[in-house]
Amino acid sequence: MASADQEGCVVVLTTMPDEVSAGDFAQRLVEQRVIACANIVPRITSIYRWDDRVKRDQEALVIMKTTRARVPVLKDFMDDLHPYEVPEMMVLPDSGAHRAYLGWVAEEVAG
Repeated sequence: MASADQEGCVVVLTTMPDEVSAGDFAQRLVEQRVIACANIVPRITSIYRWDDRVKRDQEALVIMKTTRARVPVLKDFMDDLHPYEVPEMMVLPDSGAHRAYLGWVAEEVAG
């Protein structure tokens, strides 16, 4: 198994217009070994300012787990495939996850 300490795991958050697009996006990333897994939280409400108007939309939240080394590849996928003009991409570092889980994440994205 790849070393989680060497890889450095991260959680990456994004939102998508709906559960179907979120699932398609996440599945492609797992198939390409860009992320180890994703959780999809359907029907969240996002409130934000866009084009000088406050908007309120229903979206799906995608929570992705990968390694720090795979973040640039994930960013490229976001730029190419994400349906939003300005996609959310928040990268959160691991701060004490289960060691075996971190090893699994590193192994899954290593190929």
